Amino acid sequence: MNQFHYTALSETGQKVTGDLEAESEAAVLRVLGDKRLFPVSVRGKGAVGGKPKTQSYRVRSRELGIMYGQLADLIGSGVPLLRALDSLVKSTVHSRLQELLKEIRISVAEGKSLTDSFRQFPEVFPVLHTAMVQAGERAAFLEDVLRSLAGFLERLDELRSKVLGALIYPALLMALGSAVMVGALIFFVPKFEPLLANAKKPLPTELLFWASQVVRSYWYVLIVAFAGLVALVWANLRSEKARRTIEVWRLKIPVVGDALRLVAITRFCRILGTMLANGVPMLQALKISKDATGSTLLGERIAEAAEAVRDGKRLSEPLGTGGFFPEQVLAMIAVAEESNKLDKVLVQIADTVERRTNRQVDQAVRLVEPAILCLVAMGIGFLALGLLLPIFTMASQLGSR
Repeated sequence: MNQFHYTALSETGQKVTGDLEAESEAAVLRVLGDKRLFPVSVRGKGAVGGKPKTQSYRVRSRELGIMYGQLADLIGSGVPLLRALDSLVKSTVHSRLQELLKEIRISVAEGKSLTDSFRQFPEVFPVLHTAMVQAGERAAFLEDVLRSLAGFLERLDELRSKVLGALIYPALLMALGSAVMVGALIFFVPKFEPLLANAKKPLPTELLFWASQVVRSYWYVLIVAFAGLVALVWANLRSEKARRTIEVWRLKIPVVGDALRLVAITRFCRILGTMLANGVPMLQALKISKDATGSTLLGERIAEAAEAVRDGKRLSEPLGTGGFFPEQVLAMIAVAEESNKLDKVLVQIADTVERRTNRQVDQAVRLVEPAILCLVAMGIGFLALGLLLPIFTMASQLGSR
């Protein structure tokens, strides 16, 4: 018998945690289902009289989306689930995904549902996915759910690629400028020190020579200090308060802050709309979307919205506090609630906001690129000023004689 720690949601959306002793994760899931609890995660803590089985897989979201789409095509063609999984195992070229599908196929062959089989691998299938698959299995529209998940992951991957692709050029500019400055301080500036040793050096030259000496003499200290700073920032990012403070400052950056806000809104609307359209209850959908948006501030608004919905209020009212959502989006959500078309309207909002996000990302990149070029130019200008200013001064003094 193994010990398992579980996290689940009640029918009212309350978070429930506890420990159970069972033979397997599937047994834990059955117990939670009997208690009318919605499993979020189940982790093995230890074993009684044996060693627990621990194995994890890492699959890219793009590969997972393709797998969902292929499985939906097979099921839609009338292929039984076991045969469909067999076909995917044979056709998959990615080794990790293939091994994962083998484990899922074995689990389904043992009589477990596809949802329970997915839940055995929480590092691959997040709660968002398992909740939708569970709703699809219960209501007999698994094919539609899998297609929704495939489209959902494809959209998120496109948005992620858009943002990351836009940041590559500015990052290269910054890295190149930093490398040029460090290289100049180590190799170029020291050659001028003997030439200007007896000359009267202006302040920029003194600062330049001092920086060169520090970099050459204490480079190892600087590396350790930089690594320590990165580690400190990384550790603080685990704190909810630190993440919130950083996000507040990021949202205040012109253009960039608007782009980040729109990205978070797009994720929320698409996640919530997709889950509602596939039969996931509102409170559970809000809980899952809160943890999946990647925004602390938006998560606070969603938590308030969940409390309001639990009390019988509309979703649009608490979302309007804090100024995170544009008025146009709030108005569309309010109208959708009145017409009982919230799921469809949320997906439409996500599509509309995503187009705005693409424009905002382009504007942010156009703003960041010249800013980085200006910083690099200022660094090179300071380098040139520090080296040439004393030479010009010496030349003018010789000319006056």
